[in-house]
Amino acid sequence: MNIQWYPGHMTKAKRAMKEDIKLIDLIIELVDARVPLSSRNPDIDDLGAGKARLILLNKSDLADERCNLKWAAYFQDKGYFVVKVNSKSGAGLKAINGVVQEACKEKIERDRRRGILNRPVRAMVVGIPNVGKSTFINSFAGKACAKTGNKPGVTKGNQWIRLNKSLELLDTPGILWPKFEDQVVGIRLALIGSINDEILNKDELALELIRFLQKQYPNVLEDKYQTDASDAVGLLKQIAKARACLSKGGELDLAKASRLLIDDFRSGKLGKITLELPSENTKAE
Repeated sequence: MNIQWYPGHMTKAKRAMKEDIKLIDLIIELVDARVPLSSRNPDIDDLGAGKARLILLNKSDLADERCNLKWAAYFQDKGYFVVKVNSKSGAGLKAINGVVQEACKEKIERDRRRGILNRPVRAMVVGIPNVGKSTFINSFAGKACAKTGNKPGVTKGNQWIRLNKSLELLDTPGILWPKFEDQVVGIRLALIGSINDEILNKDELALELIRFLQKQYPNVLEDKYQTDASDAVGLLKQIAKARACLSKGGELDLAKASRLLIDDFRSGKLGKITLELPSENTKAE
C-alpha cells in the first residue's frame, strides 16, 4: 500500500513559516498521541533550530496511557518540554502557560536585563493536518478564534491570536512533507485521518489496522465485534456481519465494514490504542 499526499498549498505554507519563524520565541508542536513520531513533520526541526520547543501530545485520551508516559519521557530525554492534552475536553491545557514560561525562561530573563518588561512570548503553533491545532487554540483561548474541521486542510493561512498579556500564538496551516520514505508512516497517518480520505483504499487500510490489532491489542476486535477468525480478511467479513454491512443483494459489504472499522478506531470506540512506541523508532531518531 503506497500512500503519498502533498497538495500544492503546503509548499506555500512552508515558505510562510520560514518567514515567520524569525518573529517567534517558541514552537508549540501538536502531535497525535496515537502516533507521536509519525505525526511529526521532520521539516519542523530544521525550521525551528535554536527556538524553544514544546510538544503537546494531543488526543491523549484516545491513546494507550502507558504509551503516553513512554512518549512523554522519550521527548523529554531529547530536550523538549511536553504536556499531554485533550483539546476537545480541555484536559491538560491549564498546565501550558506555566510550561511556556519555563521553556522561555532564558528569553524572559534576557528581556528583563535589557529593561523590556512584560513583552509577551510569541509562539508558533505547528502540526500536520487534522492533528487538532485549531481545536487546541480555540479551547486554550476560550473562544472560537481559529477555524476547525474534522478533515485535513481547514486552516489555509497564518493568523496571530493574542491570548493574554504574556502569550501570543501564531496559527499555521497543517503541512506534511513531500514524500513518506517509510510507508508505515503513511499508513499510520492515513489511519488517524491526516491524509485525504478520498485518495485512500479504505479496504487495504482496514486490513492493515486489523493486522496491527491482532498483534498488539488481540482482544479488541473480539470484544467489540465478537470475532474469532485468525486471518485479516476473515475478521473483516465477521465485522461486516456484526455491523450488518450488507449490499443490496444481501452479500457482505466489505467496503462499508472497512469504513466503519476505521471510524471506530478514529473515534476511540475500539478503546485507547497507540500505533507506535519509542522503541520501534530508533532508526528515526
